[in-house]
Amino acid sequence: MVSPVTSAFPRSHVVDAFGRPLQNLRLSVTDRCNLRCSYCMPESNYAWLPRAELLNFAEICRLAANFSRVGASRIRLTGGEPLLRQDLADLIAMLVTRAKPTDLALTTNGVLLADQARSLRNAGLKRLTVSLDTLQPERFQAITRRDKLGQVFAGIDAARAVGFDELKIDTVVVRGQNDDELAALLNYARDIGAELRFIEYMDVGGATQWTPQAVVSRAEIIERLAGDYGSVRPLGGRGSAPAERFELPDGTVFGIIASATTPFCDRCDRSRLTADGTWYQCLYATAGLDLRAHLRAGRSDADLAELIADTWSMRTARGAEERTQMEHRGVFVPVSALRRQPHLEMHTRGG
Repeated sequence: MVSPVTSAFPRSHVVDAFGRPLQNLRLSVTDRCNLRCSYCMPESNYAWLPRAELLNFAEICRLAANFSRVGASRIRLTGGEPLLRQDLADLIAMLVTRAKPTDLALTTNGVLLADQARSLRNAGLKRLTVSLDTLQPERFQAITRRDKLGQVFAGIDAARAVGFDELKIDTVVVRGQNDDELAALLNYARDIGAELRFIEYMDVGGATQWTPQAVVSRAEIIERLAGDYGSVRPLGGRGSAPAERFELPDGTVFGIIASATTPFCDRCDRSRLTADGTWYQCLYATAGLDLRAHLRAGRSDADLAELIADTWSMRTARGAEERTQMEHRGVFVPVSALRRQPHLEMHTRGG
């Protein structure tokens, strides 16, 4: 059972049934992606959200502002691949002005980053995370089904050049696919001044090839790195952050997001808004709230904020914990269901 949380969060935030605040909003701006990563989009065909149903920038900002009113002051732009959304820098500038988040970040695969890094920075984006699962061109093409690794490296270089100092690298670790590159990826991140976060392979959304055997656990990652570098010291002070942070003897800091084997549901303050306005309060949720319908029906800002607060106050979600307790754990959503319900896709609701 999830333990109530009281001291880790400011009480000014609306809290759910277990005392977890509505503090972090993952804001998807598109369900499209220009890669086809094997752990997220392994199938050959997908059902897409109709473009006419996507929220426009004014609608996104209005909903974000009402989330902020009830405590969600940290916003991360996601996708799909968010840099595919035309004029994304304009949205960032609008969010800075209208939603006024205390923290605004973006996660990207980096393919289009070189051309957009400066405009994103100038618009007010402060933090950036780039997904990178391998340093090897042939392996990158095998994982993503695209020959784009050079563009990712160029994007990372551009981000550093324009002043993204709080750069993070996210690596999904899959056994037999890239788990022999832990040290190489860590060294790369250290050399460019970024913090690497290893992510356990999760059975969410479109992970239709997921098996327990493919998961490289937090414990195994630490054991392997200790063998390469020596002692691995936990840093503590995690709060509600998804990554537990560690330090190597040379001072290198890295994180591990261990949702598959060591979930953090008791501290989770995150929810996700899809590009067409459906709000999910858990990454494993199979149903969400259609905020677009309320928005376009003419509801006032006070009504929208109250609806968000009331819905969150009833939240009891602990999806990752429930998955770890299953006796026979397999694929979360079968392909047939994904064809009928594209909202269940990871690339639709954002990571």
